[in-house]
Amino acid sequence: MKDTTSQTGINRRSFLQGSAAVSASLAFSPYIFTQAASGASSDDLNVALIGAGSQGQVLLNACKDIPGIRFKAVCDIWKAYNLKRTSRILQSQGHDLKDYEDYQDMLADQKDLDAVIIATPDFWHSPHTCACLEAGLNVYCEKEMSNTVEGAKKMVEAQKKSGKLLQIGHQRRSNPRYHHCYNKLIKEANLMEQITTINGQWNRGKNSCEDLTVPRDTEMETATLEKYGFESMQQFRNWRWYKGLGGGPIVDLGSHQIDIYSWFLGANPKSVMASGGIDYWKNHDWYDNVMAIYEYETKLGTVRAFYQTLTTNSAQGYFEQFMGVEGTLVISEAKGRGTIYREAWVDAAKWEPWTEKGYITAIEEEKPEATEDSGVVLDVRESPQPPAYDIPVSMEGKAYHQPHLENFFDAVRGKGKLNCPAEIGFETAVTVLKVNEAIEAGKRLDFKEEDFKA
Repeated sequence: MKDTTSQTGINRRSFLQGSAAVSASLAFSPYIFTQAASGASSDDLNVALIGAGSQGQVLLNACKDIPGIRFKAVCDIWKAYNLKRTSRILQSQGHDLKDYEDYQDMLADQKDLDAVIIATPDFWHSPHTCACLEAGLNVYCEKEMSNTVEGAKKMVEAQKKSGKLLQIGHQRRSNPRYHHCYNKLIKEANLMEQITTINGQWNRGKNSCEDLTVPRDTEMETATLEKYGFESMQQFRNWRWYKGLGGGPIVDLGSHQIDIYSWFLGANPKSVMASGGIDYWKNHDWYDNVMAIYEYETKLGTVRAFYQTLTTNSAQGYFEQFMGVEGTLVISEAKGRGTIYREAWVDAAKWEPWTEKGYITAIEEEKPEATEDSGVVLDVRESPQPPAYDIPVSMEGKAYHQPHLENFFDAVRGKGKLNCPAEIGFETAVTVLKVNEAIEAGKRLDFKEEDFKA
């Protein structure tokens, strides 16, 4: 199925995560891609994958329950490992495909593709995406959109010129729980009233950030590495840590969550200041620990937003916290983590209509056993514990990326609009890449409105 529709426009990439577990799940899942062996239909799409590393396999795994997807090509420069393994797995599941080392060879050879999924290192996103769009293909490109603002801008321009679809992989934009929080709790119910502060983090322990190694007898030749922009296998395996290739943890991880800041506020930031350094992982280029403060100007007033990413301690994992005058929303892509708190001074009756509608579910508090008065006098300024409410929306067993890929394929079929089109991905790239600039400059940096226009 070839698409002629123009764009009318939402398991995670784990920073330096190995791919062995994902590979095993692909190899041994008995139902994976069962639609490949079934009869073709008019809605079937011919799809290629460029970049068959750990994130590429995460996306393949997320495609397994999406009907009508036929993989016709896989492209990866690591022929002895990524390409060989992924091609074998897909062929064993009934896909009739060819494998390629060079994406240009693939585009020259494959003439019946409808879409391409790109999961290569960030510095290749722009060349790969632009080439695929120019070839008349719809593109799903992992975030970060590019490791440079200039590269991201070229992607937007290529999309507009081609008239094809470009979805950027900020998968929370298609997560039903995030949609519920934005549409029902923030926009309709306005449970928090004016949002004044945001906090977010992605903390990871030391053991999750160790450099990836190279399986024996799979090393690429130096000439191949250099052809595709790498100095060594060590750099190829750990490209996210290197300038010119990736953007470090703040880009690789923080981009997902900072994107939600702008989405939920309906605004782009006006400034950012940040602190970070190569504090622990001394053999890398990029900052391993980063703390950033954004300032947003919304219709209701100023919002200050803090974000941190750590690579030496995993305390409290990852989440986003939106704090308003009358309530606080804590949400995470992590399963089972989503709660909204009503400030204790707010009358419970004000939130009752939304519990009756099923937008939120009151969490029954455990009353402490009666004890003798300890004689401790509380500070008169201390606030009571806020009552908690559950957010009764889940992913229904779907992989984190599946709804976002479903949204992309629906749009390719002309049955929906993209949740994270090129323009949105560009705004997030501008927002996040500025953090590394602010650290280097050692001062607050301001954004201009034109910065967010490609």
